[in-house]
Amino acid sequence: MLRIGSTVLGASDVQRAARFWSRALGYVPRDEIEETWAVLVPSDGVGQHVSIMLSETPVQEKPRVHLDLYTATPAEEIDRLLGLGATRVDWQDYPPDPDFTVLADPEGNRFCVIDKR
Repeated sequence: MLRIGSTVLGASDVQRAARFWSRALGYVPRDEIEETWAVLVPSDGVGQHVSIMLSETPVQEKPRVHLDLYTATPAEEIDRLLGLGATRVDWQDYPPDPDFTVLADPEGNRFCVIDKR
């Protein structure tokens, strides 16, 4: 049987990406953050890992894989994430009454904040 152990995000600056995602998710580095690789784990030890890998691949405008972050307080979390360095993405494909907002991390990786109220 398989299970997902880590979602890997590409970054041109692993240190910067690791700082953002650590603060965004409340995660901590599993080991020392390297120039080319970092693994972040939940501070309470429960949940999926997020890894950051050095990459020179350009950011995809419409990525095939992305993170969905669930919250019951979307406006507050979006403001917090913007304060950490995320940016809003001008997303052309929003449905008429979306329950999500598309943001990008400081590296340009897209992710969604999902309203779970």
